[in-house]
Amino acid sequence: MRIISGEFKGRRITAPRNLPVRPTTDMAKEALFNILNNLYYLDDISVIDLFAGTGNISYEFASRGTESILAIDQDFGCVKFITDTAEGFKMPIKTLKSDVFKFLANTKQKANVIFADPPYDFPVEEFSK
Repeated sequence: MRIISGEFKGRRITAPRNLPVRPTTDMAKEALFNILNNLYYLDDISVIDLFAGTGNISYEFASRGTESILAIDQDFGCVKFITDTAEGFKMPIKTLKSDVFKFLANTKQKANVIFADPPYDFPVEEFSK
């Protein structure tokens, strides 16, 4: 995966093969951020990245100047990878190992953008939560 814009534009990040993820494609990220750039000043918002996986979306927000990013995933390997990568790039990404639904049920934290990209095998019944 690569960061498509901002301070770290063009940087490639290689996730370990043993993570249970599929990173968001560059084309999908580019479309998403084209929309967000027309709605927000990305350096003035806060973001929660649910089902963060590799942290791909969080890195993109950080590269574009977002200072308040919380990445949540229930897989320890994913959280460790995001934490290590963010520290290596000196990105302002906080991580939390948690089930997304438990986090949402118990948090009072607010954000301008809440991005949720559940796994492919996510049960359809769970979407209503």
